[in-house]
Amino acid sequence: MPRPRKRPAGAAGPEKGQSGKRTKSENLGEASAKVENSSLQKTSAFKKCGRNLSNYWLMKSEPESRLEKGVDVKFSIEDLKAQPKQTACWDGVRNYQARNFLRAMKLEEEAFFYHSNCKEPGIVGLMKIVKEAYPDHTQFEKNNPHYDPSSQEDNPKWSMVDVQFVRMMKRFISLAELKTYHQSHKATGGPLKDMALFTHQRLSIQPLTQEEFDFILSLEENEPS
Repeated sequence: MPRPRKRPAGAAGPEKGQSGKRTKSENLGEASAKVENSSLQKTSAFKKCGRNLSNYWLMKSEPESRLEKGVDVKFSIEDLKAQPKQTACWDGVRNYQARNFLRAMKLEEEAFFYHSNCKEPGIVGLMKIVKEAYPDHTQFEKNNPHYDPSSQEDNPKWSMVDVQFVRMMKRFISLAELKTYHQSHKATGGPLKDMALFTHQRLSIQPLTQEEFDFILSLEENEPS
C-alpha cells in the first residue's frame, strides 16, 4: 500500500508570533557529525529529566496549506482521519533530536496531535504509534521538499513512524491555555512546569511525562481557563 505523503512540521519553528519558518540549517538536516553529536547531547538532557521513560508524546503538524518547493506540506488531524485505516507515516522530520525521539517510540504509545504554525495552535486529538521507526523514504526522493542528498540508502539519516488516529479531544486545548498553566506551574511546581512545548519549543516531536499527559487530558473535562 503506498504511503500517504505528508509533512509533520518535521523541524517546525515556534508558533505564530515567532518565526514559523524552518531555519536553513534545519532544511538541510544539519549534516555534520558535530551537529548530530550536539543534538544527541541535548537528547541526553531530556533523559536526565526522566523523559527517557516517556510513553507519551506531542507531535506537531501543519493544518493549513503552505507550499514548500512546490509541494503542499499541509497535514491536519482531519487528513489523518481520512487515510486508509486512519493511519499515516510521520515523515519529513529533519532535526536530529526530533528524529531520536521518533526512534525511541514504541508500539501503542500515545501521542497528542498538535496543530502548529496556524492561526490558533494547540492540541486537537490523540493518536497512537502503530509502527516503530524505519527509514523515511522522502529523504531519497529528489522532488520531495525533504530530500537529503547526503543521506545514503544503506545508512539512512532520517526515520519515521506510523501513527493511527485514536480520537478527537473533547475540546480544543490551545497553546495559549497551556502557556497559562506552564507559567503558573513554574511558580507552584505544577505538572507543566518543565513541559517541552515551552522549554524546547522548536522541536516538532516532544516527550511528555505521564504527569504532563494526564494533566492535559484532564483539561478537556473543564471549560478553558
